Amino acid sequence: MKKIPLDIVGLSYSQTQSGAYALLLNESKGKRRLPIIIGGFEAQAIAIEMENMKPSRPLTHDLFKNFAETFEIKLKEVIIYNLVEGIFYAKLICARDNNEVEIDARTSDAIALAVRFNCPVYTYEFILNSAGIIMDDDLTKESNSTKETKVEKTVEKQEDDFRKKTAEELKDLLQNALDKEDYERASRIRDEINARRKS
Repeated sequence: MKKIPLDIVGLSYSQTQSGAYALLLNESKGKRRLPIIIGGFEAQAIAIEMENMKPSRPLTHDLFKNFAETFEIKLKEVIIYNLVEGIFYAKLICARDNNEVEIDARTSDAIALAVRFNCPVYTYEFILNSAGIIMDDDLTKESNSTKETKVEKTVEKQEDDFRKKTAEELKDLLQNALDKEDYERASRIRDEINARRKS
């Protein structure tokens, strides 16, 4: 079967499950998107790597990467290979000393590792046909608008609080958020720090 490359678009709050997130994967050469519902911990693990944030101690996926690199194991690619009753199945294609091994993994964990190893993510046509959604500019704008409406009050209040803080206070808040592994809050604090540097 021909593998179809996917790009990681990002994460959004799940509209259907409380406390969950939707991981959005985009067909590299097309308009179809593959939304996959994942848990908060896995969403944080993906987000902090995409945002280039460094936790004070290694997370589970960081530990796995360090372990693999120590023993010269390379993650070549991730393949989302099946979809059964709404559950996606993924595998890691690993290599060492010219030997290739497939390891079964939860899709959320596989993506968290893919962003750390900077390796490609693939799926197959039948999965995109069954679970992919076609996105056009109007739908994307509408989806973003709905998401913003649900969270904008909380985020705006936090951002207003951040704007009132000094640069030193923001650095302390950022470190505190990282220590508590609250990476969502840390990313917003970091955005405020970066915005001040640009202005």
